[in-house]
Amino acid sequence: MTAIQTPQFLNQRAQHRLAAVVKSRADLRVEAHAYDNCQVVDFGVRCAGGLEAGLQLAAVCMSDLAEIQLTPAAGELLLPQVSVRTDFPVAACLSSQYAGWKIATDSFFAMGSGPMRAVARREDLFRHLPESEDNTLAVGILEAGSLPDESVIARIRSSLPHDCTLELAVAPTASQAGHIQVVARSLETALHKLHELNFPLDAIISGCGSAPLPPTTADDLTGIGRTNDAILYGGVVSLWVRCSDDLLSVIGPRVPSCSSTSHGRTFLELFREAGHDFYALDAALFSPAVVQFHNLETGRSFRYGSLTPDLLIRSFGL
Repeated sequence: MTAIQTPQFLNQRAQHRLAAVVKSRADLRVEAHAYDNCQVVDFGVRCAGGLEAGLQLAAVCMSDLAEIQLTPAAGELLLPQVSVRTDFPVAACLSSQYAGWKIATDSFFAMGSGPMRAVARREDLFRHLPESEDNTLAVGILEAGSLPDESVIARIRSSLPHDCTLELAVAPTASQAGHIQVVARSLETALHKLHELNFPLDAIISGCGSAPLPPTTADDLTGIGRTNDAILYGGVVSLWVRCSDDLLSVIGPRVPSCSSTSHGRTFLELFREAGHDFYALDAALFSPAVVQFHNLETGRSFRYGSLTPDLLIRSFGL
């Protein structure tokens, strides 16, 4: 079997896409703010943003290693789908997109994602991922309802090399861009779940995923509920892998969201019961509704999970 090449310089790739966004900021309805030691690009806090801004934000979050599109409405919901595909799923999803960095001060909270995580390497996850960065640049995405101030930037910088250039992109969950960047995580949730199940990451060759884009909400809390439900109950992921069929038969049923005892309830209901703490929720829930494996070694395919459109209709207020 030919070894899969691991992309290098994820932050440079992300910064290249973010620079193009800043250059087209008027058309994308985004704004760039210059701090003394950091550029912050606003995708929907104080500006309008939009659908294209959301697609660009998701691309930055995945280090520009994935193609992200809005595809026509499908299924019972008649909502557009956020579709993602990549030939570098581990780097794009786990080293970059996974929101594994909680950033909090007395007056600010954000879920941090993007390839800046691959520079900081704060999470246990990075013990299982190759080092890919030269540590001169860090690009991060903050899911937050306000722009970071100097104290927040200093908090992030404290986990980075002292001479590392920092650039941040920010969007509230309730914004158009925020909705898209969260729903674009269908593939990422499958990758993270597989890692938690000790599936060999080097066996994952390519991946694609899709999930319905919910109606945009007026508040972040409802937005968090709808965007997560879109993946948990409407997300479909396909993975091309090289491994034994026996391994897929054992691990496959444990991957989709229906493997969780919390499955069948809206995310907003569960989130409120958990005191608005993501980390207090059952980790087994965070995965797509349906996961399909296509084994390149044997030519066999495996499908696990099912869609729950009735719950999505209730969650989305349709």
